[in-house]
Amino acid sequence: MSTFDKREEAFEKKYALDEEQKFKATARRNRKLGTWTAEQIGLSGAEAEAYAKSVVAADFEEAGDDDVFRKVRGDLDAKGKQSISDADIRAKMSALLAEAAAEIKAGK
Repeated sequence: MSTFDKREEAFEKKYALDEEQKFKATARRNRKLGTWTAEQIGLSGAEAEAYAKSVVAADFEEAGDDDVFRKVRGDLDAKGKQSISDADIRAKMSALLAEAAAEIKAGK
């Protein structure tokens, strides 16, 4: 195997690892967002856990974060929580993604 082939293989492995960590961080962020949203709408215990799982599942509807955002926004609106703005939700999503990525990078 030439040096070029080894280098190419190393880049492919790094890319695969980066994508896996990105997927895990997004799933963890969605669970945390689900937990936060459950608190906002008054769910606790098993109901909150089930809701958090439903937020994670919502991410598989389409590429990107809009499907998760729409679910959370719709559920907050349905429970009369219009005081939580779209910007608040997006900021929470960003903060939780950074938190989740840091946890994964740290091996938690």
